Amino acid sequence: MINQRLFCIIIIGVLIIGNVFFGLKYFYISKELQEIKLTQIKVELNQKVVNFTTLFIKKVLQTDKEVDFETRLSLENAVRDLKDEDIMAEWTNFIGSKTEIEAQNSVKKLLELLVIKIQK
Repeated sequence: MINQRLFCIIIIGVLIIGNVFFGLKYFYISKELQEIKLTQIKVELNQKVVNFTTLFIKKVLQTDKEVDFETRLSLENAVRDLKDEDIMAEWTNFIGSKTEIEAQNSVKKLLELLVIKIQK
């Protein structure tokens, strides 16, 4: 009777210790998974910013002719796909520029902002 009771106490103790161990393990793995997801989101956003920056440089800055409607549309879609208010505001300033000097200043600010977003 005493051996049976001692055996039950030991089994219950082992089960409690096991539950605590696996509970802590789950907590740490869950926290690590959250960090990995945040990192993945950041990497995806950085990739989108780099893609937009590359497209902008090739289609706007390195061209000698006027930017056509299709290119403007693809740039606009790329900016919207970033879902970043700061970049969208600078883009709006750029496309709303009335003079060449305003456009040049807007381009500088936009490129600076893009680089800052990538560095974060």
